[in-house]
Order: sequence, then C-alpha cells, then structure tokens
Amino acid sequence: MLMHLSTWPEVEQFIARSRTIVVPIGSNEQHGPTGLLGTDWLCPEIIALEAERTADILVAPTFNIGMAQHHLAFAGTISLRPSTFIAAIGDWIRSLTGHGFEKILFLNGHGGNIASIEAAFSEVYADASFAKRRAGYALKLCNWWDLPGVGELAREQFPSGHGAHATPSEIAITQWALPHARKSAHYAPQIAPSGPIREALEFRARYPDGRVGSDPGQATPEKGEALVKLAAQSLAQELDAFSLEPVPA
Repeated sequence: MLMHLSTWPEVEQFIARSRTIVVPIGSNEQHGPTGLLGTDWLCPEIIALEAERTADILVAPTFNIGMAQHHLAFAGTISLRPSTFIAAIGDWIRSLTGHGFEKILFLNGHGGNIASIEAAFSEVYADASFAKRRAGYALKLCNWWDLPGVGELAREQFPSGHGAHATPSEIAITQWALPHARKSAHYAPQIAPSGPIREALEFRARYPDGRVGSDPGQATPEKGEALVKLAAQSLAQELDAFSLEPVPA
C-alpha cells in the first residue's frame, strides 16, 4: 500500500492491522557522468515498491532530499544542512507516531545520511527520555545495500570497481527500473580514484567526474533486477521481524 496514493480512511484501516511503516530516504545529488541525480532516493523507493507488490506493507512518501553538501560543486545537487535534515526527520517521525505508528523503518540510499539519521533518532528519543516516559515506538535505519544477501550479491556481480559512490550496483538498479533514462559515457580512468570525502570544492578537485572508486560501466539492467528482487524480499522479512519486536508501553 502506498501512502501517497491512499486516503486517510485507508491509512486508518491499515493502522488497525499493522503499526509498521517503511520510509524510503535518500538524496538528490550527482552520481558521475551516467548516474541519475535521483539515484540515492530512487534505489530505496524502487526496492520498497517492489516489496509492496507482494507483501502487505505501507510505504510512506519518499524523503528525497538528504545531506549532500559535499556534492554541491556539481550542478543539480540539492542538499539540506545536517541540522535541517535532522529537524525534518524528527517532524516526519512525530507526525507518523502521532497517528499511531509504532515501528518506523527508514530504508536509506545515501551513505552521507547515516550519521544525521542516527542523530535524528537520538533527538526524537530524547523527547521521551527528558520527560522520563517511554517513547512507545521504535525507529530503525536500514541501508538497502546492507539488507541480508544484497552486499554479497553486489560483490559477486562486481568483484572490482564497485567503489563508494556512483557504484555499478546502484546504477544497475535505476537502469532496470527506468530503462528510458539509461545514460552512457566514456570513463577515464575506467575505475575512479578513491580517497576521503570532505567539502564540496575539494571533492570536485579530487573526483572531477564525480565517481569515487567505481566503474559504473559494469552495470546492467539484469544485474539491477537481481539486486532489486533480493533486496525487496529481504526488506519484507526485515519489516516482519521489526513488527514483532515488543514496544514497551
């Protein structure tokens, strides 16, 4: 069930049978010469939508702008400051828990979001802790590439040149789901350099085409399909297990 295509009575009916929801979250940022700017929010959304096709889950609207300040030297990147991002996540959580959701799983597609999402969770839990009461809900962060079996499959598909940004695995997922948006380019060097990630101008000087340690030319729609199918199955299982975790009253 997709929240943005549902009515409020339909969401109320879902809450009556399940208090768990998945929120795809990512970033709108450069992904090298062939990666779509929306790659990091598209991947978790694609996986969640695939899981929803066969499982009784509720998928929230995608949180598609993240903490991508280190990519701002590339046209098209849109970023929130960490503090803004943390505050926005907190308001999403407070809105959803106010409706009765008790388990919120954020399916993340951008490594740069991780620290800020975890900080947002701490901020929200602090609401209860400082008031000396139980929160009554549980929050979970899950990166799509960390879903059971997915990382292993990606390493098998791309034993070299996977890298850390504009990876062939994420490019393959968008190629499968959005074949009309597939891009091509000549990579030089074939495998991009690797190194630290700091601020925007240094990032562009160190990684001039936007890639970090990756060779996206290895991506194929077939490999993307295999990744999505496995990730969707693993996500449904993760949501089932999360739903069964007790939440102290």
